[in-house]
Order: sequence, then structure tokens, then C-alpha cells
Amino acid sequence: MQSQNRFFDDLAKVINGAAGTIAGVGREAESSARDRAREWIGGLDFVARDEFDAVKDMAAKARAEVDVLKARLDALEGKTAAKPAAPRKAAAKPKGKPAA
Repeated sequence: MQSQNRFFDDLAKVINGAAGTIAGVGREAESSARDRAREWIGGLDFVARDEFDAVKDMAAKARAEVDVLKARLDALEGKTAAKPAAPRKAAAKPKGKPAA
């Protein structure tokens, strides 16, 4: 009976070692998959959320500035459009010999 207990003890140790090895392989595979995913996503030019928000704020400020400048331009054009245009002088005829 003593030999059977030892056999089962050894078998349990082998199974435990195999389970630990399999778990290690699983962790290594998961880590490798995450690294590959990070490389792939990094190659797609994704940006971090804080960078996106910073650029979004800059765009909103630029849009507001464009609106202000557009209003100023419209006001300036409105002032010049109210003035009558000065009549242009006729183009001077070239001096020289008359055409035959």
C-alpha cells in the first residue's frame, strides 16, 4: 500500500507541474498578444484622449477667432461697399504711328 501512495503523490506532483507550466504558457501568450496589439494600434496613428482633447480645444478657439475676423471683414466690406466707386478714366491710346 505504501507504494501506491507514493505513486499517487508523484502523479499529483507531475500534474501540478504541468498545470503550472500550462498557466505560464497562457500568461506568456496573453502578454505577447497584448504587445502585438499595442504595436498594431500604434502603427495606426491613434492618439491619446488628452491629445485629442487638446487639439479639439485649439480647433474651437481657431473657429471662434475666424468668426470674429469674418465679422470684422464683413463690417469693413460693408463700409467700403457703401461708398460709390470712383469712375475710371478711359485707357490712354498708345502714341505712335497710325496704322495704315
